[in-house]
Amino acid sequence: MYDLLITGGTIFDGTGAAGRKADVAVKDGKIAAVGENLGAARRTIDATGHIVTPGFLDVHTHYDGQVSWDDKFEPSCYHGVTTAVMGSCGVGFAPVKPTDHQKLISLMEGVEEIPGAALAEGLTWNWESVPDYMNAIDFPHAIDFAVQVVHDPLRMYVMGDRAVVNEPATPADIAEMKRLTREALEAGAVGLSIGRSDVHRTSEGQWTPSSEAGKDELAGLAEAFRGLDHGVLQAVNDFDLERDDPNAFEYEFDLLEAFVEASGGRPFSISLMQRDFAPKQWKDIIARGEAAKARGLDMHFQVAPRGIGVTLGLTCTFHPFMGFPSYKKISHLPIEERVKVMRDSAFKAQMLSEKPDQLAGDGTPIPPLADKLLGMIDFVSCKLFRLGDNPDYEQSPETSVYKLAVADGVMPIEKIYDLLLEDDGHAFLYFPIYNYTDLNFNAVETMLKHPQSIMGLSDGGAHVGTVCDSSFPSYMLAHWSRDRSRGGKLELAEAIRKLTSELADYMGFADRGRIEVGKKADLNVIDYEGLKLLAPRMVHDLPAGGARLIQKAKGYKATIVSGEVIVEDGVLTDARPGRLVRGGAQGKEKAAA
Repeated sequence: MYDLLITGGTIFDGTGAAGRKADVAVKDGKIAAVGENLGAARRTIDATGHIVTPGFLDVHTHYDGQVSWDDKFEPSCYHGVTTAVMGSCGVGFAPVKPTDHQKLISLMEGVEEIPGAALAEGLTWNWESVPDYMNAIDFPHAIDFAVQVVHDPLRMYVMGDRAVVNEPATPADIAEMKRLTREALEAGAVGLSIGRSDVHRTSEGQWTPSSEAGKDELAGLAEAFRGLDHGVLQAVNDFDLERDDPNAFEYEFDLLEAFVEASGGRPFSISLMQRDFAPKQWKDIIARGEAAKARGLDMHFQVAPRGIGVTLGLTCTFHPFMGFPSYKKISHLPIEERVKVMRDSAFKAQMLSEKPDQLAGDGTPIPPLADKLLGMIDFVSCKLFRLGDNPDYEQSPETSVYKLAVADGVMPIEKIYDLLLEDDGHAFLYFPIYNYTDLNFNAVETMLKHPQSIMGLSDGGAHVGTVCDSSFPSYMLAHWSRDRSRGGKLELAEAIRKLTSELADYMGFADRGRIEVGKKADLNVIDYEGLKLLAPRMVHDLPAGGARLIQKAKGYKATIVSGEVIVEDGVLTDARPGRLVRGGAQGKEKAAA
């Protein structure tokens, strides 16, 4: 007798093959049979009228802190994700010396916008090395998860205060970082990530420790992969865009290629997006990536399936009025009282007559881009949109806040003011900072369909007060294979492949990503026609009362991890079959056991 039987569904096996009618049987956490008339099971799920897919993978998340105190992996678990890879962008919490806990909290708070108070109260800190960290978090969770080595903590651990003043690493420093990286990889870490972005700052506004690391340091780290048959490299890099250096792009890409070459050619991915202030740079990245691939480097582009932007609201981390003197005087009040004051016509007139104070600068993680955008609010309003109960992330210019303002005969800033007061101050506006230069997703379509692209950049667990892109998998499925009307689409089988086997193959996870006998029973049963995103909402469920945006979806009849149902009809169950995924020899030993 099987443990679980899924009957009557249309199976998309994750390979890109067309869907077919078949049943799936599960035994001891693995797929035991695929076909018809498979026999009896202790539990049967009727998937008639639904599609059955492998569980989705998310290879770019920041649950590194949350995983130590929270076993749910919300909100990723609501979007069909059964495996999450943590430790992106070079930031995380191991290795760490007991005296440096606050430094890593400040780093994560600034770079990934996770409340420092929540991290300070929630992190268990029962580790020092990366292997210690992996052991500490290896307890039952809703979904599976994997750990990457992260450059910033590694540099701080080895170099101490020298790491945060952009001093070059010495040969001895590099040798020790390489040793620690190798130690972590041999313990089952699945990769190494680095961050080289000018917009990444600590909560005190300092540069991240590894942002200017040199070629010798990066090559030394990558050499830790030599002789191993597992592990990926990941980087985020804006190529010194804010510094306006004409030579920066070539210098930075040369450095990244040296990084990959030093690893012995391990798979590598770099974040790819269209930036308004360098709208053609993404094409340059693709051109260099294609040339690198032709030379034998296994180079990939991590692509988001929609705009990379921020949710703005009076309850969010950011909104256009946070720098206005009048607003700053009431910013400490509860939302109900702020709304009451802001609805007063005299207060509104006064605030709209003001100019905002500068937000960026020393002592703050806010990048100069924020002040630049606030100084051109009319331009911003042209790609600022309402985000209602059925959120639309590819709206036309006709529905922009600018057009709404023109229709009402008011200035855009006044329209923004009025819109943020809707729903008693809980209304949200959406501003796609990247990937929406042309006010459509045609550039995103080109990126997604490129043969070297993989889906990523969800930042699950990060930017909790402005972003909820952990919903990317649901959006990828619903928008790109079914709903898109302003350009090309993906075939359903291809969209599923990009969420499953393509990512499993990239990560080297041979036991998942396909519906195939012997593979891990990570599965989704989805009402494809009824699949839709719900509106984001702000909840206060982080430690210390911290707030975060949560976005759920309708249409998931069941999400299954290792044969156990973790989400049923959109509701998280009590099942916690998820475990730490270890790469290399450690992973093989665990699988054999």
